[in-house]
Amino acid sequence: MPREIRFNAFDMNCVAHQSSGMWRHPDDQSYRYKELSYWTELAKLLERGNFDGIFIADVLGTYDVYGGSNEAAIRHGAQVPVNDPVLLISAMAAVTNNLGFGVTAGTAYEHPYPFARRMSTLDHLTNGRVGWNVVTGYLPSAARNMGADDQLEHDDRYDHADEYLEVLYKLWEGSWEDDAVVRDRESGVFTDPSKVHEIGHRGKHFTVPGIHLSEPSPQRTPVIYQAGASPRGIEFAAGNAEAIFVAASTKAGLKATVSKIRDALEAAGRDRHSARIYTLLTIITDETPEKARAKYEDYQKYASEEGALVFMSGWMGIDLSKYGLDEPIGNVKSNAIQSVVANYQEANEDGSEWTVRDIARLGAIGGLGPFIVGSGAEIADTLQEWVEETDVDGFNLAYAITPGTFEDVVEFVIPELRKRGAYPEAYVEGTLRNKLHGRGDRLPEEHKGAGYKVGVPALK
Repeated sequence: MPREIRFNAFDMNCVAHQSSGMWRHPDDQSYRYKELSYWTELAKLLERGNFDGIFIADVLGTYDVYGGSNEAAIRHGAQVPVNDPVLLISAMAAVTNNLGFGVTAGTAYEHPYPFARRMSTLDHLTNGRVGWNVVTGYLPSAARNMGADDQLEHDDRYDHADEYLEVLYKLWEGSWEDDAVVRDRESGVFTDPSKVHEIGHRGKHFTVPGIHLSEPSPQRTPVIYQAGASPRGIEFAAGNAEAIFVAASTKAGLKATVSKIRDALEAAGRDRHSARIYTLLTIITDETPEKARAKYEDYQKYASEEGALVFMSGWMGIDLSKYGLDEPIGNVKSNAIQSVVANYQEANEDGSEWTVRDIARLGAIGGLGPFIVGSGAEIADTLQEWVEETDVDGFNLAYAITPGTFEDVVEFVIPELRKRGAYPEAYVEGTLRNKLHGRGDRLPEEHKGAGYKVGVPALK
């Protein structure tokens, strides 16, 4: 029996998300990111393809590491201009019944108290189909615009995020009892005050004495997504994440990362497969290998290598404009996304070192993740091979052009996977959490957040 493959769509409320320069392609519609119809049409397409969800990235600063300014980022449209992802979710939920929504929001620049209400509101409005991608930040420009000289050191950001989540778990899980809202018309009591509890949090970073402002939503705590694969990021994910996004340029690198995450989950007292792991990938496909290759060659005409280096400089925390194109990445220390640096410090599958030119060429289509080209059958072969050899659950699919890349996957790849019994025919009922794990709508007992449920002594 073949292992089931899962898909997640990766997008952002901007023009150039991962594939720099592709906004110039005549078939690309990412310029419509400002139109609600772009997002509702995309949501319906993804639901037709039984995608687990759409994961919407976000940044609160510009990519200004490359060349020491944001000029190149602005010129190439490299995730700027960018709009808020949260405001898209309600509209997409209104035109779908099963698609999940992973929304990115950082722990560094918003107090957890209003954020808790925002996510509870979305969980109500989507009938339990929302997830939160926890990011701790990596762009120095965001820190400066929020009044700091620079972001915290890498591991310190996760320490701060630990308390951030502690506050949220207390609000989501421990403030309102399930039957607090009684709506008793005769007595005039809408909510029983004895069943609503102040959380009394006082910590290093936050003081939150009061109650959560929202009644319990279908999931209470949204599905927790996380994308850090550094040692500290894996530690954080092991305690909190239910879906984890990774990026790896080789199968060997992916297998090692997945194994580290599975081991960390187990060490945290959870099942090795208690978090779904998706690896970043861009698929270029058509009905024949020849048409797929021609499509890729066409895309190459529009890809921007300088735009790719703008992204990579921001992700790695290294100004790649200072390197020669044929210079190896070598050993560098990053205060940005450490797993990106580690990814490119590993050797290619042929044993050679990554150079700046490699990063520019390969990153122009697909960004942080690899891309594969082929017919639906060839793509299916590759996906099944990666899943079987690396133990990854599925793929976080970026686009070369949108919505064309996603349309091609739905038309050419998914039918082939279904013929092989390797892709779901229908959605599981219930909330996003139950669709992903099949264990109900609420946090499982072994999850850290479950320790903050009403009646459970708070974790210290």
